Amino acid sequence: MTAVRRLLLGGALVALALVAACSKDKKVDQPAKLTPLHATVRVQRVWSASVGDKKEAALRLGLGISIANDRVYAAGHKGDVVALDLAKGRVAWRTRTKTPLSGGTAASADLVVVGGSDGQLLALAAASGKMLWRVRLNGEVLAPAAISARLIAVRTVDGKLHGLSPADGHELWNAQQQVPRLSLRGTARPVIVGEVVLCGFDNGKVMAVNAADGSVQWEATVTPPHGRTELERLADIDSAVDVTGSDVYTVGFQGRVAMLALDTGQVWWSHEASSYRGLTLDDDALYLATADGEIVALKTRTGAELWRQKALLHRGLSPIAVVGDELVIADFQGYVHWLDKATGALAARERSGKVRVSTAPVAAGNMVVVINDRGQISAWSVTPRAGAAAAKGAAAPPTPAKEAAAPAPAPAPQETPAPETAPPPPAPETAPPPPAPETAPPPPAPETAPPPPAPEASAPPPPQEHR
Repeated sequence: MTAVRRLLLGGALVALALVAACSKDKKVDQPAKLTPLHATVRVQRVWSASVGDKKEAALRLGLGISIANDRVYAAGHKGDVVALDLAKGRVAWRTRTKTPLSGGTAASADLVVVGGSDGQLLALAAASGKMLWRVRLNGEVLAPAAISARLIAVRTVDGKLHGLSPADGHELWNAQQQVPRLSLRGTARPVIVGEVVLCGFDNGKVMAVNAADGSVQWEATVTPPHGRTELERLADIDSAVDVTGSDVYTVGFQGRVAMLALDTGQVWWSHEASSYRGLTLDDDALYLATADGEIVALKTRTGAELWRQKALLHRGLSPIAVVGDELVIADFQGYVHWLDKATGALAARERSGKVRVSTAPVAAGNMVVVINDRGQISAWSVTPRAGAAAAKGAAAPPTPAKEAAAPAPAPAPQETPAPETAPPPPAPETAPPPPAPETAPPPPAPETAPPPPAPEASAPPPPQEHR
């Protein structure tokens, strides 16, 4: 499908969305109001930086960050690529590529790879930021590449999976899946596991190809399209699969979350789910943020539900990261939320700015680094509060699947959120219009620490910083 045709389809769907939003018969889902919470972890901002212009449009692109060799790598839509020191946020180098960037970053010990909306893929030296090579793939890049010693794998919006040489970027092979007439704006990041490259596609399939020659090892339909209209048949897998041992886990939009066999693609279990943000694995559980904003924990071996958190419904959530005993996720207003991964209870809240966070937070040790859609980067350190372990021991068990509900907040206030506007849903090939605004609670107040246990009181965290 040509770029023009996809753009026209996206524009048509935006018009339909506007009509639906304005209809008196259509109730727009409003984002959940953030409630005061009892913080059980201490979150302190360590540093902040920027790779974009504060006044530029906040585009929903795949410009996430990556961490390698104690450096944070980030890219801005106008072409800047920057390397920052993980501990202090100091700029190690900045390169102006003069290319409109839309997918990245991917980093290894030697390379930093970013993709452009004009179909170019660029590789820079990780140590110095020197441009090593650039190639044209003739398809927009909306997700980071995957890098190994012998291969760079990258998806483009035309349904192709490319295998490139890390040395000079020349194409070694490509594999392709059919692109539906209508799809969400986004692509899945490839994953390299040994001699296999795995990737999800817009037709609801996961494909495994040989890393050496691109030959197809297997393909599995995880999310079969269903319904009478093109909108109902959207079944994109727009997030990276996750692999542990010989098992592959994936989730699709308006489809299923499933566990597959790495060697054959056989589906071992699957459950209905809808997510365009993907899933995260940790020990014997997987965590996913649904399209509606529920956060769900499932057992990896069986898919049985452990708990379900509904306190962040319709808040346009980012993908999830795991940091120690907590999950980290961000929303459309720039709030970053920490949740207890054992129970799903909200554990802390900070704000990266007033702009949506579309890409995943990245964890390194007790550090969490987040970039919002305007290129503002924030880094926090996370430590448990005194007495938090005892509070966790006394916490209620996870809510059974049939009675899943959001954990009730504790009485001690932390902050009151800023005025809200409902986040836009995932858009077919273009950014959607925001739904109607709602009356919101008063602006945020400085956090008040919960009563400290005697005799070892911990100091309250600093007031919330707004950038």
